[in-house]
Amino acid sequence: MSGPVVLEVAQWQGSGASTARRLASGAAWLAELIPAGRRRTVTLDNCVGTARGGVRNADVLERHLLAVRAALGDVPPGARPVIIGGDCGVDLAPIEAALSAFGDRLAVVWFDAHADLNSPESSPSGAFHGMVLRALIGDGPEGLRPARSLSADRVVLAGARSLDPGEQDLVESRGIRHLGVEQLTEPGPLLAAVRATGAEAVYLHIDLDVLDPRVFPAVGTPEPGGLGAEDLLVAVQALTQEFTLAGLALTEYERTEAGGEEEAAVLRRIVDGLFGLDRH
Repeated sequence: MSGPVVLEVAQWQGSGASTARRLASGAAWLAELIPAGRRRTVTLDNCVGTARGGVRNADVLERHLLAVRAALGDVPPGARPVIIGGDCGVDLAPIEAALSAFGDRLAVVWFDAHADLNSPESSPSGAFHGMVLRALIGDGPEGLRPARSLSADRVVLAGARSLDPGEQDLVESRGIRHLGVEQLTEPGPLLAAVRATGAEAVYLHIDLDVLDPRVFPAVGTPEPGGLGAEDLLVAVQALTQEFTLAGLALTEYERTEAGGEEEAAVLRRIVDGLFGLDRH
């Protein structure tokens, strides 16, 4: 990747994890790995908000959505936005912007251990990070809906392995393509799934819990049986070689002081691979 505009969006209020506040320092640390001339910080609230309509912190999340939309409005035409989160809810406005630019030529590849397809009614936690993809395909809570919905047949779930029953039903009823971890050990099936959408451009959502927790445990909702870091990078590089990259998000890093160099090394490898950096 060359020449992206990086937006640091250190939102934690959309997470349902008890350790969600760690997301703010995680976003800041990740952003520091990227050359300074390429990044901007979106100013957000750091307070607990009010629940509404089955969504925790709904008022704060709505303000954040407006702030991210405004920041994206300052991105030069043709530049690729890269979002450093924060919880997965930060991806609502960027994908909305990608849809505005590419329309039905856009597919979204959702690298995540979870489908994020709950509604406020079906969510066990009321956390918006588990609803954001549902909102993007046209069934979001008031105040947290995109201006333009993403067609469900333009979504590819990649590495999801913990779906609630209602999410699984929605995947089947709406024809959402779903590739398990075992199908991502080489890029062929993923490329075929994106080709089948008919899209020319891809937006890549990467929740770090798509990785196996033995590789990278510093997330709020780890799930066993995930991807290795190299598998993720090979998949991303294959996608960006064949399709126009509309944008990318890297989310859900919960930084801890105990993480140590092993955790940092995994993140550096991922960021270097995504951005084509050479630190040597």
